[in-house]
Amino acid sequence: MPAFRQVGEKQLPNPVLCMAWSPKRDLIALANTSGELLLHRLASIQRVWSLPPSEYTGKDITALAWRPDGKILAFSLGDTKQVVLCGVEKAEILHVFPIQSPVTCMHWMEVTEENSALTAFYNSEDESVLFLPKLPSLPKSYSTTSKIFSEEKSDEITNLLGEVRLNILVLGGDNGSVELYAYGMYKIATVTGISGTCCSLSLSSDLKSLSIITEVKSAGNNSEMCYCQLDTGLLSDCLPEVTRMARKFTHISTLLQYLHLSLTCMCEAWDDILMQMDHRLTKFVQEKNTSTKVHDEFLELLLWGQSSPELQALLVNQLTVKGLKKLGMSIESSYSSIQKLVISHLLSGSEALLYHLSEVKGMSLWKQKFEPLGLDAAAVEGAITAVGSFSLKANELLQVIDKSMKNFAAFFRWLYVAMLRMCDEHVPPELNKMTQKDITFVSDFLSEHFSENKELFYRKGKYFNVERVGQYLKDEEEDLVSPPNNKGNQWLKFLQETTHLKESTLLFPTYPHKSLHFVKRMMEGVIEQCLQKPAEVIGKSIHQAVCLPLYTVPESAEHAPRLFKLPSLWNDKKAKIHNIVFSMPEISPSKLYLLRRATDPCRTIKNNVISIDLRNLLENMDDDNDTAHHVYSCLDARFYDDEMLTIVLQESSRCILAQLPLTSALSCDTEFIWEPNKKLDQQTNEIPCQGVVLGNQWRELENIKAQFVAVNGIRKVACVLSANLRHIRVFEMDVEDEDDEGADSQNVTAEQDILETTMSSLGQEEEGLTAKNPTGEGRDHSSEDKLESEESLELS
Repeated sequence: MPAFRQVGEKQLPNPVLCMAWSPKRDLIALANTSGELLLHRLASIQRVWSLPPSEYTGKDITALAWRPDGKILAFSLGDTKQVVLCGVEKAEILHVFPIQSPVTCMHWMEVTEENSALTAFYNSEDESVLFLPKLPSLPKSYSTTSKIFSEEKSDEITNLLGEVRLNILVLGGDNGSVELYAYGMYKIATVTGISGTCCSLSLSSDLKSLSIITEVKSAGNNSEMCYCQLDTGLLSDCLPEVTRMARKFTHISTLLQYLHLSLTCMCEAWDDILMQMDHRLTKFVQEKNTSTKVHDEFLELLLWGQSSPELQALLVNQLTVKGLKKLGMSIESSYSSIQKLVISHLLSGSEALLYHLSEVKGMSLWKQKFEPLGLDAAAVEGAITAVGSFSLKANELLQVIDKSMKNFAAFFRWLYVAMLRMCDEHVPPELNKMTQKDITFVSDFLSEHFSENKELFYRKGKYFNVERVGQYLKDEEEDLVSPPNNKGNQWLKFLQETTHLKESTLLFPTYPHKSLHFVKRMMEGVIEQCLQKPAEVIGKSIHQAVCLPLYTVPESAEHAPRLFKLPSLWNDKKAKIHNIVFSMPEISPSKLYLLRRATDPCRTIKNNVISIDLRNLLENMDDDNDTAHHVYSCLDARFYDDEMLTIVLQESSRCILAQLPLTSALSCDTEFIWEPNKKLDQQTNEIPCQGVVLGNQWRELENIKAQFVAVNGIRKVACVLSANLRHIRVFEMDVEDEDDEGADSQNVTAEQDILETTMSSLGQEEEGLTAKNPTGEGRDHSSEDKLESEESLELS
């Protein structure tokens, strides 16, 4: 019976560019050349969902990485230079952030170090729930039309934080740039000075070092693979402080996104129909023949009940009684909705933001702990001030809404009665009563809102701005057309006359001539600057501990998909060792090399470089008892766990999937001494070589030209990808009950016979479905619904 149990096979319509197994579930993510992200379940490679490319995010997926808890999937886009965090349960885009250069590789690592300070922080991290109310969900009645968010996301955004334990998303770029994001959202380090393009990277779980494989262009336009180890000792030494700071800044990042969505909902609650009065009046001014001002004509109607033929035509024929009533209802509904969003969402989010920034300020004042990380008290104070200004602007909007609702109610009531009389229609008795106070109120409203503004006409092409709430929601740089009237405000007068209060840092500055959008952007900019300084300080502390040139890239390998190329990195958390596996097919086609470095750059280990002889690996297991020697070359190799490699071997047209144990190879007593100023490929004869026996841990791959493999040792699965990047097979690697597995294997074999005959038709059918449904609608919702309910079972 062949080793490993095949559990699925699929022919894909588009070539696969990258694939990654979930660390917690039997799910594999695939990204193809069309920019589509696919999630498949282990059983029969059943597709759970697909996320089509978006014109707003991009379609050139360059790398994939799973959050350690398996609930978030990160992928990078080369065409738009963005990184996207996608929720696994519903294929929803939860967060997007820009990057300086296209990402070529990424790695998401969870810190495993423990100490008393961290444990105390883990236990007290949720103290904010004792002081802050839970942020309300955004109303379902508003379907946001923002470029990224298409459904209600407020709950998912607040869940972006995940577990309290620190995890870091590491991004490597094509110009040697490396960025570290705590919890996948907050940038804690920007590393520069690395030569070449990052091909693979791995941050050690103890945060002591970062391993990077780079491809450097050398003389003659040749490419050279190098290994770099960066010392990240500051992160390790200040782990409790880094965790606390990163957690707080991640809270702040999620709150900023929550405020963004709340403001988007407010913009949608504001209806364009509210501008109808302004447009009608502007058109009336441009077309009327008389020199009388609109303000005077409305006053004449108010005082004498008479109007010019032009004004009567405007009111009766264009605005109409029905239109006026609809306009009044729209204004009341829209203003009420915006008012509720400001109170329950915008102000609640601002209060939570002030709470977390105030805690960060307290941390920054503990200079012994947090000053080495670049936490600046002055910058945090500036961020608090900016949030305070945003809260004041939100309260100003509430006042404008409240005043506008009262003004419009009185004005529409009077105008509605006047229009009914013009049309000789019955006026209800309850509307026919108007006191002298009401007349004075409407007169003041007309004087304030209906004066023709020539400056407004030249700026906006209209004379009036009766509707004053919408200007706060416009995302424009210009000042407000009708800023609030603060004449007679005793508090402002007192501040202007009191110099020491006017300059006090305890008072938040106001921007009476700016919109809510403008103040929000200013707040985001100040907070961004506050968050950037620690990333710069920590990034400068990271320095290169060692750089080892490995080998020259063969021309044949330059055409291989970049994300599938060897070398491959692995962090042995228990032994605290970085492992790098690679091959040099032009120099030693039948050897596989293993480079080992301690995560602590100051520590040395035995067997730092060894080679594994791939000749005659299966000599004793050949069924034909052929005595001829078999020489295998390694097509791909990935670490299955700390002690096992999963490899794809080739001899002529024969392909083998095998599990290669490292125990015997690491028992070598001969040490390799690296000669300085020489590449490793110039010293291959001095590298200790060990032979390995596979036993029964191998299987021949029939009817597939295998090339690449992706593995998950925790879930004990492997996925083999063909050389044309379209054909995949999935295997369960550890078979526990041979009797049961034998029966299952026979069933799978029978199913595979049927599957292989229909493989091409399935690929064509799926390709047709993709073409007919490019938006991803109509995906397998039953699989999607099962995903969350099966999580607990899969984790066991």
